[in-house]
Amino acid sequence: MSEPLKDLINGQVVREMATRFRLASPGFDAKRFTALASDGLEGLELKPRAMQLCTALEATLPKDFTDAAPIVLRAMEGERGLRGWALWSVGELVARRGLNTPELGLEVLHALTQRFTAEWAIRPFITTHPKVVYATLERWSRDANEHVRRLVSEGSRPLLPWGTRLQAAVADPAPALPLLLALQDDPSEYVRRSVANHLNDIARHHPDIVVQWLETHLSTASPERRSLLRHASRNLIKQGHPRALKAWGIGAPFKGIVSFSLRPRHITLGQHAALSVTLTSSAKKPQTLAIDYVVHHVKADGSTSPKVFKGWSMVLAAGAAVTLTKKHSVKPITTRVYYPGAHRVSLQINGKQVADSTFMLAMG
Repeated sequence: MSEPLKDLINGQVVREMATRFRLASPGFDAKRFTALASDGLEGLELKPRAMQLCTALEATLPKDFTDAAPIVLRAMEGERGLRGWALWSVGELVARRGLNTPELGLEVLHALTQRFTAEWAIRPFITTHPKVVYATLERWSRDANEHVRRLVSEGSRPLLPWGTRLQAAVADPAPALPLLLALQDDPSEYVRRSVANHLNDIARHHPDIVVQWLETHLSTASPERRSLLRHASRNLIKQGHPRALKAWGIGAPFKGIVSFSLRPRHITLGQHAALSVTLTSSAKKPQTLAIDYVVHHVKADGSTSPKVFKGWSMVLAAGAAVTLTKKHSVKPITTRVYYPGAHRVSLQINGKQVADSTFMLAMG
């Protein structure tokens, strides 16, 4: 059995932090920090653990951030300096105490992100000091360290998982676009993946911006950029956005016969449905196909909510036939509540619905 995620921050992390801060500042009260950080730690989940360690740091480091920042930097120095999950708490400290001195706060985050990540900690700075931060991110987009360059994209994502939503970026993503342009051909796949996820965030509320990006940058794209753009437009493709599909050459309707079946027709929560799709081409040339399916989940009030799932991508030869199968799990997950009733499943090819079926869900 894998280790619980919350145990990434544990007693050993607390002891290591106490040691490193004591070495960085002889006046640091390591005993008090350890007591505050350890109090009830085992009963907390991961993020509350990180926040508790941050509160312990607030109580034991100097109140003035200009005095605390040099200690934090020294605690991270060297091969044995702090790194890893301990630095979530340190980043939170910078976000809480450093906002009144943004240049100093960003200096600490520059060092921190090379040892963990500052993607969550930088977001209050973006909200409070957008001009200062975006100017800094522009410089960091040319930094020699890939972790710093990734922070440029990841920290400014509108909808970063585990991070506070950047409402201004949701409303207007324009300030980040020059940064993404500078990084979309970055030599690091780690950085390019972040750019793709940032563009995918933008597509949630501004699909036309990302479609325009595709139309501008896809035709001259290297294989690495094509991979980035494919990942960036994955939800637009699943949703059947006409211009996005056209940009990828999959906008044409399927020519041929579709057979779609779903078994069993009655499912108990925890089981799976087996999808079978047979396509018989009637075209005189190969067809590029993006084949997805939509589950219309029943909600508490009896209405339904569609969710697109990735199916298959393929080129079907002229006059050819193919049978595709997939299992769709219907089991409890943290992001979805299931309700009993008829769940319609629609098959779509190149963004256009071509067939549908239904299964009845019972809760067991």
